[in-house]
Amino acid sequence: MVTWNVATADPPDDISSLLHLNSPKSPDLYVIGLQEVYSGPLRFMSDIVFDDPWSHLFMSTLAPRGYLKVTSIRMQGLLLLFFSKLDHVPYIRDIQAKYTRTGIFGYWGNKGGVSIRLSFYGHKLCFLNCHLAAHMKYATERVDEFESILDTQTFDCKKAPKVLDHRLVFWFGDLNFRIQDHGMHFLRTCINNHTYHLLWSKDQLTMMKKKEPMLQEFEEGPLDFQPTYKFDLNSDAYDSRPYRTWFAFNGKKRKPAWTDRVLWRLRPKGPPSEGSDENEDPGLAEKNAKQQEEDEAYPLKVRQDSYISNMEYGISDHKPVISTFTMELRKMYETPLVSLHADGDWSADIDAVVVYSPLQPFPSSTWDWIGLYKVGFTSVSDYITYTWVKDDEVSFNEELIQVYVSKEEIPVLGGECVLCYYSSTLQCIIGISEPFKVHESKVAIEEGLVPENINGLDKATAT
Repeated sequence: MVTWNVATADPPDDISSLLHLNSPKSPDLYVIGLQEVYSGPLRFMSDIVFDDPWSHLFMSTLAPRGYLKVTSIRMQGLLLLFFSKLDHVPYIRDIQAKYTRTGIFGYWGNKGGVSIRLSFYGHKLCFLNCHLAAHMKYATERVDEFESILDTQTFDCKKAPKVLDHRLVFWFGDLNFRIQDHGMHFLRTCINNHTYHLLWSKDQLTMMKKKEPMLQEFEEGPLDFQPTYKFDLNSDAYDSRPYRTWFAFNGKKRKPAWTDRVLWRLRPKGPPSEGSDENEDPGLAEKNAKQQEEDEAYPLKVRQDSYISNMEYGISDHKPVISTFTMELRKMYETPLVSLHADGDWSADIDAVVVYSPLQPFPSSTWDWIGLYKVGFTSVSDYITYTWVKDDEVSFNEELIQVYVSKEEIPVLGGECVLCYYSSTLQCIIGISEPFKVHESKVAIEEGLVPENINGLDKATAT
């Protein structure tokens, strides 16, 4: 999990250390939350049509390593990306994303929160990336903004309509909590001596957790890394330049602070507290009893393995924070909803057939489709072609359904490909075929068709 306020900078050339790509064990999931992604009018409009430079970099870096961008959400400068190894993708379901603005009376999206909720092997997870109010004196306002985000974000899910209804919640981002009371000299002495623990008691988030029961439900690892804000650009030196006030007077240097954080919350167990809504609502009590029974039947544990900052990157006045977690869970299901494969040999010389079979009941729709992808594809939308499941259905029996793909849509140069069944109702891929080879077109070879003469789609596939 990565959180980074990138301060409108363009992405660096290399993100290997940011994503720990050289680690001996590769993670199953990547969750990346950015704040202050550049959102000027021209760039923002182009990003609506095309992937923004940051998303493109993460996708192009992770796709060759077998990761797919499952989903993402952006609200102005806030960006949240969720990547998974391909093996897990058919078991990631019920995906929804929400955003909440808290900047300028709740109308501006420079501050707020974006979230992604999903079901991972049946366990309901939610990831919330926030950018809260700045400046030392607004600690209470930051908590108020967080509570407002939790209150306003609702999902179309009966078992988990709110963020805190999810089994596991990760809360991260530029939360903007500062270190108060200590002077600059003491702060820098502690940082230089690596005695960070002397600063913990005056960290505003730590202080607010003592007063706010809701915050006490969130866990955080020890802050055993130096504060991640505020740095001179392209430097490991903290803010050395006096900033200008409105009337051009020099202001104070910004104090270092742990503004960039990663916390998590497992849904509490046990009976409700006195005075809770459950004691007055028998229906709610029954729902919670079933939920607790399910939690016991399908346990979920989470452990934070590391919590560090990365001092290598200097493009922003914030340093990125990276945390790795291990989830231990009992899977609620281990079978994909759909099995599918390419029938016979495939090439651009003849119409091709896809055979699929529903393995479990699911809410199918006429808007479901099967996409043809090259191996190493980056996201759901990175298909070569697709076919509507109902429109192109050619035969059906109780077990197997066949649909065809027109030869005009198949790449002339061929290549290694996979098929994916996309459910429009569940908003996710629910079945993936084994890789198979699409052969070069014999007709194209005989006619001497060369790459310069084929369409751009085939050029991209050949590349």
